[in-house]
Amino acid sequence: MRDWRGGLLALLTLAGTGSAAAANSPLKPCRIDGIPNELRCGSLQRPLDPARPDGVKIDVHFVVAPAMARNKQPDAVLVLAGGPGQSAIELAPLMLQRLSRLNNRRDLVFIDQRGTGRSARLDCPDDSKLPLTEQLDTAAQLRRLDACRATLEKLPHGDLRFYTTTIAMQDMDAVREHLGVPQWNLEGGSYGTRAALEYLRQFPSKVRRTVIDGIAPPDMVLPASFSTDTQAALDKLIDAHAKTFPGLREDWQKLLASLPRTVSVAHPMTGKPEQFTVDRALLLRAVRAPLYQPALGAALPAAIRAAAQEGRFDGLFGLTSAFAGRKGMKLAMGMHFSVVCAEDAPRLDGATDQPGADYGRFDADMYARVCKTWPRGDVPADFYKVPAAPSPVLVLSGGADPVTPPRHGERVVQALAAGQPARVQHVVVPEAGHGLTGVGCMRDVIFRFIDAKTDTAALPQDAACATRIPRPTAFQPVREGSPQ
Repeated sequence: MRDWRGGLLALLTLAGTGSAAAANSPLKPCRIDGIPNELRCGSLQRPLDPARPDGVKIDVHFVVAPAMARNKQPDAVLVLAGGPGQSAIELAPLMLQRLSRLNNRRDLVFIDQRGTGRSARLDCPDDSKLPLTEQLDTAAQLRRLDACRATLEKLPHGDLRFYTTTIAMQDMDAVREHLGVPQWNLEGGSYGTRAALEYLRQFPSKVRRTVIDGIAPPDMVLPASFSTDTQAALDKLIDAHAKTFPGLREDWQKLLASLPRTVSVAHPMTGKPEQFTVDRALLLRAVRAPLYQPALGAALPAAIRAAAQEGRFDGLFGLTSAFAGRKGMKLAMGMHFSVVCAEDAPRLDGATDQPGADYGRFDADMYARVCKTWPRGDVPADFYKVPAAPSPVLVLSGGADPVTPPRHGERVVQALAAGQPARVQHVVVPEAGHGLTGVGCMRDVIFRFIDAKTDTAALPQDAACATRIPRPTAFQPVREGSPQ
């Protein structure tokens, strides 16, 4: 949902038993690029269709980063990836850095959710090396996705109805049994928060603590909320930099009014200039991506001004490429649409989110077109309900987040805290973007929350060290002849 080159993206009734576990692969020493220490890798065979345990099987792969200390705690940390479509194993190098203190006395576990990474991956061909004119053509994007769906459905594991969050969380619990972990500490970001909430709903007694960062609740209706939330983040950024860039809102509206237009931009992979047409949808996607990270967003005002006043678009698309190029950002698009088309798309017509003035319905319309022919799995009615928290939950939101802002966290906190308000804390960092785990001292806050010996000591946590972090100042390019 985040890569302008990709077009659309700017998101078991049978548990494993002891005898089943014995039939699956034991943990073996392994290495992963970006992690210096030896890890343990394994896999667990699971039925594709939970109602047919003797039918098609898939292998769910996982990696364990063993606790460094000998006197380790039994409650491992399960890291749930975002997207939907990210590989938890591919995110492991980054998350191990952020959760290194927890890894001293606790195992960190990374499970590739079914449809991602090494677990029956549902991937579409990478179009990042195509000419920009082909990458950015909406009709061509839809044709590629339709061809991808047809190819995926021919795979042995290609029944796309069986990749819902509900089924995937039953895989996660089967891995817990396989590893002999009595309770998880859940750590989920973005779509991983939806996964964590669903695991918590199905297996409340198997969770000791939960950290959900950038809340994407089950009732979110993702393609509709995109418009509302991105518009709010863009308006906030324009207002924040109004003094440094007077007339920025007028520049933005002038830029929108000038579309469609033909521009020349250096290809992000080859560096060669290419000409293509920028329409409204493409521009809105390009602006959305850097909003995820305020450090990148700080360069947006200058990029918008350069495009509006000088016709130079390299800055806008360069920022988007910088965001999309981060390690672990690639999504398994087949899994992405299998989740969104089953859980969000059927509720689009009833969505109450007010479309953004600029963003309108283009995301909702695009997803509706793809999901019209995408197979849909069954989603239980209770999936959309968030029950009261059975154990402490730390909820994290960035006030400048363009996709999972605090309004979603507030709704989830209200449900989780029903009858037990002391079990839930909502930390909002006003000037942070999407995801707080890497912000300032938040990794220490998370460590103290999970490491606390008692539930009473776990909450509340003092997060003032993060909440006072200011928005990055706007980047101003150095012009020829200006003082250095």
